[in-house]
Amino acid sequence: MKNGVLEQATFINQSVARGMRFLFLGVLFAAGIAAERIGLVAYLSDPWEREYVLFLARQHLYLVVVSMILALATGLAAGIIVSRKRFRKYAGIVMYVIGLGQTIPSLAVLALTMSFLGIGSKPAILALFIYSTLPIARNTLAGIMAVSPAIIDAAKGVGMSPKRILIEVELPNALNVIITGVRISLVINIGTAALGYLIGAGGLGDLIFTGINLMRTELLLAGALPVIILALIGDYLIELLGIVIVPKGIRMTA
Repeated sequence: MKNGVLEQATFINQSVARGMRFLFLGVLFAAGIAAERIGLVAYLSDPWEREYVLFLARQHLYLVVVSMILALATGLAAGIIVSRKRFRKYAGIVMYVIGLGQTIPSLAVLALTMSFLGIGSKPAILALFIYSTLPIARNTLAGIMAVSPAIIDAAKGVGMSPKRILIEVELPNALNVIITGVRISLVINIGTAALGYLIGAGGLGDLIFTGINLMRTELLLAGALPVIILALIGDYLIELLGIVIVPKGIRMTA
């Protein structure tokens, strides 16, 4: 009886997997036809235009990478500091201050940073940093606070110092939650970076807004599709990073 149920479940899973593959191939085929009809394929076939798209993609990645490094350093530090017992009472205030940037519309944040940093990549990086820090800080705090007190007491019982407990016990157990925050932050960052074009920072937003202004769909998609692809690749790479750095036992119990 059990074998029959198992075989039936396996057959259903295989059928669903085959159906999803056919659906994915169908979507790709339809997308290829649509891209050809709207002129996207012809646009990207031009070596000069293709090089320009790659140039804008490199600008976009520069904004994302620099702002994410700053957001990671600040978010992790803030989450760890306010998780310490002596600073725990300030956690709400710190998270509120860090989260203020996300309560303001992204265009307003760009305008504020541009008002004292001028135009270019610097105000865009600052705005992206402000927008990307909260998910990392909040998830770092939540992950550390969720570590079982029994595990921490056991670590104290074997004579581990607070520093060793943080590095060898709390952070490894909180990695799943922290990585989720990094994934959210990265996807937000990649999408918001397209607005950097509005303050002279370049990036793929150049093609998106030019396509909107000129009502040229191929330009719009030439900028929007790479942004989507970058977000999907970034999310996938962070997921792979989690598989590599999160201890297997913790990953299985999460």
